[in-house]
Amino acid sequence: MAATATRALPITATLLTGTVALYITLVAFGNITDFGTNQQFVQHVLAMDTTFKDDDLMWRAVESKGLQDAAYIAIIAWETIAALILIWATFQWFRRDHLRARRTSTVGLLMLMLLFGAGFIAIGGEWFAMWQSSDWNGLDAAMRVFLLSGVVLVVIHLPIDRAGVASDK
Repeated sequence: MAATATRALPITATLLTGTVALYITLVAFGNITDFGTNQQFVQHVLAMDTTFKDDDLMWRAVESKGLQDAAYIAIIAWETIAALILIWATFQWFRRDHLRARRTSTVGLLMLMLLFGAGFIAIGGEWFAMWQSSDWNGLDAAMRVFLLSGVVLVVIHLPIDRAGVASDK
């Protein structure tokens, strides 16, 4: 019974990695096919035009449409690359190539944690005071992706021996 339970770890890693891969693929696809919706989000956050307009903070605002669009395109590119990496990692988990799958998953998940943690929570939330906006506040969504990615990262790094069985090491 214990062997059966521990063999579930690679299956769990496969399914969780696949779930995050599906999610970020759909996010990137939505941003590409409905470019304008989240482009407005990025523009408002960077422009800080829906914050409290505190003079001590407003110098941080980025009002250049070119820079705003460049930031948005960079976000979409980052999401797309992360999605492709996580799709590849899911395939590696499925093939039972656990060592490579773990490495590949780690890269993709850390990419998402950097984007949503450093990018949206830290830079967007604090530097651009996104938390002050009632209309353009993406902190809850960013926290969900950050935490989901972190949980999956922990799960994929649980010990698995060469036979694909969880170990106590």
